[in-house]
Amino acid sequence: MQISEKYNPQETEQKWYNYWLENKYFHSEPNDKPPYTVVIPPPNVTGILHMGHMLNNTIQDVLVRRARMQGFNACWIPGTDHASIATEAKVVAKLKSEGVSKSDITREEFLKHAWDWTDKYGGTILEQLKKLGCSCDWDRTRFTMEPKLSQQVIKSFVDLYNKGLIYRGYRMVNWDPEAKTNISDEEVIFKEQNGKLYFLKYKIEGSEEFLSVATTRPETIFGDTAVCINPNDERYAHLKGKKVIVPIVDRVIPIIEDEYVDIEFGTGALKITPAHDINDYEIGQKHNLQMIDALDDDGNLNDYGLHYAGKNRFDVRKQIAKELEEKDLLLKAEDYVNKVGTSERTGAVIEPKVSVQWFLKMSEIAKPALDVVMDDEVKFYPEKFKNTYKHWMENIRDWNISRQLWWGQQIPAYYYGDGENDFVVAEDKYQALVVLEEQKGIIANLDDLRQDEDALDTWFSSWLWPMSVFDGLLDPENKEINYYYPTSDLVTGPDIIFFWVARMIMAGLEYRKEVPFKNVYFTGIVRDKIGRKMSKSLGNSPDPLDLMERYGADAVRVGIMMSAAAGNDLKFDSEQIDEDGNLLTEKQIKQRMEEGKDPIYTSPLCDLGRNFGTKIWNAFRLINMWNHEDKPANSTEIQTIEWFENQLNKSISEINNQFDKFRISDALNLIQKLIKDDFCGWYLEAIKPNYGEGISKEVYNKTIELFEQLMKLLHPFMPFLTEELWQTISERNTENALVIAQQKKAEAFNEDTIKNFETASEVISGIRNYRQTKGISPREAAEIYTNASEFANESVIKKLANVSEIHFGTKTDKPSFTFLVGATEISIPLSENLDLEEEKTKTEEELKYLKGFLISVDKKLSNEKFVANAKPEVVEVERKKQKDALDKIAILEEKLKSL
Repeated sequence: MQISEKYNPQETEQKWYNYWLENKYFHSEPNDKPPYTVVIPPPNVTGILHMGHMLNNTIQDVLVRRARMQGFNACWIPGTDHASIATEAKVVAKLKSEGVSKSDITREEFLKHAWDWTDKYGGTILEQLKKLGCSCDWDRTRFTMEPKLSQQVIKSFVDLYNKGLIYRGYRMVNWDPEAKTNISDEEVIFKEQNGKLYFLKYKIEGSEEFLSVATTRPETIFGDTAVCINPNDERYAHLKGKKVIVPIVDRVIPIIEDEYVDIEFGTGALKITPAHDINDYEIGQKHNLQMIDALDDDGNLNDYGLHYAGKNRFDVRKQIAKELEEKDLLLKAEDYVNKVGTSERTGAVIEPKVSVQWFLKMSEIAKPALDVVMDDEVKFYPEKFKNTYKHWMENIRDWNISRQLWWGQQIPAYYYGDGENDFVVAEDKYQALVVLEEQKGIIANLDDLRQDEDALDTWFSSWLWPMSVFDGLLDPENKEINYYYPTSDLVTGPDIIFFWVARMIMAGLEYRKEVPFKNVYFTGIVRDKIGRKMSKSLGNSPDPLDLMERYGADAVRVGIMMSAAAGNDLKFDSEQIDEDGNLLTEKQIKQRMEEGKDPIYTSPLCDLGRNFGTKIWNAFRLINMWNHEDKPANSTEIQTIEWFENQLNKSISEINNQFDKFRISDALNLIQKLIKDDFCGWYLEAIKPNYGEGISKEVYNKTIELFEQLMKLLHPFMPFLTEELWQTISERNTENALVIAQQKKAEAFNEDTIKNFETASEVISGIRNYRQTKGISPREAAEIYTNASEFANESVIKKLANVSEIHFGTKTDKPSFTFLVGATEISIPLSENLDLEEEKTKTEEELKYLKGFLISVDKKLSNEKFVANAKPEVVEVERKKQKDALDKIAILEEKLKSL
């Protein structure tokens, strides 16, 4: 076996990924094996790999690779989401750069540009996932706007409409003036903003008196249709039934009464603008007020805005404040901090707007979807997210599913007249003609129909994802949907628990009467070391591709998994450096960003991942260098092999337990300990042949066998390094690649064998510690005295601690260094090279410290209040401290006598 001195991920990773693809190891077809199915949370087609994707997809790949190695038919479906708002914005921006406006071209022309853009850039993130090592079944890649998936979206819309669950209504919506579409309540992010609270004078009609009304949005006065007071507010009793004049607008509007108004808040009088505020809309409906929409779709004032028509709402806010002041219509303006709704996608400030939209009734389909989570038919990890889910599902509103966009599935409603209800819903125009005749008795031509201009919300396609990827709505009894559905595990972020997770559960129960997945693992947010969410704008987010180029994919995978505690936000420690490797300050980072210099990141976590890989590589190189001899195994080797086999079985059981709980980083820590500490630190040291000697062929073969088992356990986390080592150990045919090798099953283990070796390792560490603290060479053999009658691993202790003789059940009168391993006392006669006077002084100082420490512990335990009120486990800790101190004092006093 030839193996290079250093592992080179750049040479290795592409080689093995190509090998896996060529041999179709990731491809799945229904067979006799139990299925393990995962559907990727489809990244936006506009997206590129960031640290959140890195975490999410590493976890998915670990789960999928492990399932494949445990005898499951693993199927990981990749794909992308068409991302209506984000993609349309990209295409609009591209056209704008070419001097073309969306409003100047037809829908068909725009969609051609959108498809061209998607074809050119849409696969970027999937190619990047391959660099990470993701073992997706790429033959099954799906796209939410591809014909078959779109067909299923339309089919579900028609079905839900026919069931009476979808309706068309005139409602207040969240309007995004930048994307020029409405968005759902869940897509509105509230942010604190500094602004002003303006107190305006609304003059009482026919009087010099005025009513003071406070508002943060004076530009909306053009839509005012009433001022509202609380009927119980005595301050305004004399104004009941009167009217006021809207400042600047000079429109006369009524003073109305409603208990909705909080007497204690502001002036106790509210301007009512039904077209521009959700609460005002409700009051307007209740009091039959006129609806005046003073803003256009771009967030500019329209003709109702008088001389401000065509001007941006925020510019008008500043200008109108000046005009109000000049006309003595502004009482005062105060600094004010309020929460402003912004669009999750564009960041634009949301404008409430009344319009005709399509809605899906949620209450009926939400109840079963709540029950399956509360009853653990779908399990959440961590479980705390059940409460979040429950709160949302119990307070659910109807889902606004229409968007004023062209990129997306066009709503299958066909209008044949100008009346509000002059439409039919059908899968296409031809079906619409049939439905029109059947339901309305109207015979029409294709040219008589016009399709609804709106597109469906992107989530209305992705809520079908676990079914639509298997064409489950087109052919509900096809072989694949019946085999792969329900899927096994879903890995996603808690930020889309409502957008996606809840809705997929609803859709699955609606269309297959079955939950879409059994487990949901919620990842945390990737943050920097001081807790800030990683983002390119802050300059604190490494590019995963750069990290992989620098460290190798395996090291980055291990690095991010080491910081990924289940369901909690994780701190990914990274630093920016310059071209010479010097750490940069915040100021230097900012300066480089302004200069457009690409950031260079270093990460201690990735360093740990790389160092772990190097340790494994060097361990194999060490084994590979040993000469093999025809000789039997000695007692040290036999004892060590017996211990490690038991330790391996125990670790496999513990690793499986962590995976069952979705504590994946804890599973990785167990594997790291097993390889780094147990195998490299103890096993290899114990069996390593003496200088100039060879190793028994029997022991060598056993060691390779154990190393192979370790590579199988590690492979899901570090697929490239392990496959390289696996293929180096011996020539393998395509049926014996590591990627499809089967992991060792958990077997019974002997706890006593493991404990005996742990005792031996503590004895060895104690002896090594003695040599190190006293500056004694490890080559100087030692003899030891112990009150133990025997050590199960005597030969291991003798070899690894360089012990010439062990005197069992014997004390020594010689000056000694003594330590405890549990109740076992170990004494090492002091080397002749030691200064006994100095040793005596050190022992006296240590004894003095321990006696002082014991007094403080005794004092605490003699305090009846402490013993009575403290938790039992706290009292027990103090008693253990007391016993340990007494044992050590006894040993040191004995040592002083001998000195």
